[in-house]
Amino acid sequence: MNRAGVALIAGLLFGAGLAFSGMADPQRVQSFLDLFGNWDPTLAFVMGGAMIPMAIAWVIQRRLDKPFADAHFDLPGTSRIDGKLAVGAVLFGIGWGISGLCPGPALADLAIAPGKALIVVLAMLGGMIAHRIATR
Repeated sequence: MNRAGVALIAGLLFGAGLAFSGMADPQRVQSFLDLFGNWDPTLAFVMGGAMIPMAIAWVIQRRLDKPFADAHFDLPGTSRIDGKLAVGAVLFGIGWGISGLCPGPALADLAIAPGKALIVVLAMLGGMIAHRIATR
């Protein structure tokens, strides 16, 4: 299978998982972040459930010389926590908390609830462009 086929299958699985779990609903995500109000722990179970196949994938990856659909693995070169990572994580969290959507569900919601999702996706693109300009 080629790279595009693997990406298509992975995207379909991801989108189906978001839709099935209800994580494409911004209200559910915002309820998870509302620790002192109407807290909904569902997202924690979804994230925990995602860790199981990912842990298995890392074990399999270590045993492979190359991925199934590419010539080599393209893994991050560092695991160092620095200021850029911390600031980026804070900005990501603020955006996620305000909108109730992280990037995956925002893209999925372009098909489900395009009004709010389009604003979030455009804001994400604006942030990426601003970062690219600022770090030249």
